[in-house]
Amino acid sequence: MKRVALASIALLVLVSSALMIAEPAYAATGLHVSGRNIVEANGSTFVMRGVSHAHTWYPTQTSSFANIKALGANSLRVVLSGGRWTPNTASDVANVVSLCKANKLICVLENHDTTGYGEQSGAYTLDQAVDYWIGLKSVLVGQEDYVVINIGNEPIGNNDAAQWTTATKNAITRLRSNGFQHLIMVDAPNWGQDWQFVMRDNAASVYAADTARNTVFSIHMYGVFDTAAEINAYFDAFQTAGLPLVVGEFGFNHSDGNPDEDTIMAQAVARGIGYLGWSWSGNGGGVEYLDMVTNFNPSALTTWGQRIFNGANGIVATAREAAIYSGGTADTVAPTTPGTPSASNVTATGATLSWTASTDNVAVTGYDVLNASNAVVASSVTNSVTLTGLTPSTQYALRVRARDAAGNQSSASTAVTFTTTTAPTGTCKVVYTASPWTEGTGVGGFTANITVTNTGTSPLSGWTLKFTLPSGQTLTPPGWSATFTVSGQAVTATNLSYNGGLAAGGSTGIGFNGRWSGSYSSPTSFTLNNNPCTTS
Repeated sequence: MKRVALASIALLVLVSSALMIAEPAYAATGLHVSGRNIVEANGSTFVMRGVSHAHTWYPTQTSSFANIKALGANSLRVVLSGGRWTPNTASDVANVVSLCKANKLICVLENHDTTGYGEQSGAYTLDQAVDYWIGLKSVLVGQEDYVVINIGNEPIGNNDAAQWTTATKNAITRLRSNGFQHLIMVDAPNWGQDWQFVMRDNAASVYAADTARNTVFSIHMYGVFDTAAEINAYFDAFQTAGLPLVVGEFGFNHSDGNPDEDTIMAQAVARGIGYLGWSWSGNGGGVEYLDMVTNFNPSALTTWGQRIFNGANGIVATAREAAIYSGGTADTVAPTTPGTPSASNVTATGATLSWTASTDNVAVTGYDVLNASNAVVASSVTNSVTLTGLTPSTQYALRVRARDAAGNQSSASTAVTFTTTTAPTGTCKVVYTASPWTEGTGVGGFTANITVTNTGTSPLSGWTLKFTLPSGQTLTPPGWSATFTVSGQAVTATNLSYNGGLAAGGSTGIGFNGRWSGSYSSPTSFTLNNNPCTTS
């Protein structure tokens, strides 16, 4: 499916018309990855809170560095070009780094030339982007405490997104072999939004290909991420894999849909994930609303600017200056242990947990709910959480752990034990038919059509169908006749306005396109409004 290009491309138009990775045995230089976190040389966890600035198109707007810092940011993502537009020279980039350091900002330098490669005319390859970085080596080596290298912005469009994996591994390998020890940031394909999950599914192998084990993955969240379920599912995947992730771009609105910025920001804070909003000023091509200030004037904050800087979970409330600038020592004090949770509103598939809040020497930023295997099953920024997707007639033993902005974690609480109720007898029938095809050895696509029938005696005024895709399958958004959301392999389909009413004996049809690898098979169990359905 064709997705609309991101805000950065709209600006382009204006200007040009659960796998855990073992820690490496090496001495870290400057900013580096530790587990899922970015840490400084002294061991302090650093969480990016900042914005992007289109320096390559507005090179005279150097006052923006100080103005962005004054509004509370601790990071700045700086747009550069190596030749697709007027190149930013080594002396210019050295000045950019100097401006970042003078204003106590961590400098994320990104090469914009790669934007939409394979789909956007004139886009550069990641290999060409590496050529540019190698040409800047003299002004970048030695700046590892202050500089992150974002190899290439949105380096693949929607055409052949699978090429991202090999191209990214090769780019990282070339940088390392040329002596770069910086923290490397890599953007996802699909114009940064990874809706085909190429980055998500190959991140572990890309990380392992980095000999320094010092790569962080960057997801851009626009219209693809317009629901909390989609955002949480993506964050969950990296959390489960134990891999570092940042939101390298996002907005509060976009031409390809309305991103859920509230969930993006809240969950980033809860999970200790960095975020960098797009963008400071100078947008065009129909997305001028993504300017955070008008005409680079820091006193003229727009609606988006007010939201990201001063709103809930915004930059002012959550940014902490890098320790290398503040001269501070690492915060090593963990929050106190949360109180034993209590369970309420227990159903066949859900429950609500609440607990006495923890305290911290600085601030508690969130809580993780742990199962008996110490895996995180839910996260919250408050001292309560609603669990969904539980299995009927099953006993759960769950504990809660607090964390702070420095990444310190409390001891886990005492467990609460509860048992979900028995699922009610189903009053629905599902007929799932698919037409798979093969595109190569062990890979292909399919079109799935689903007929949902209300076999009960009472009408339904709204419905939610849930099922699990077999391993190796992915759903290609958006589907039809329902709103589809995906969390891992779990799929939820919710009625649209015109087909929510199902009379007794009534049916409706929905469907979607998907991809498969390995071998094709169909889902075998379905629930409608949490009631099991027959399938024959």
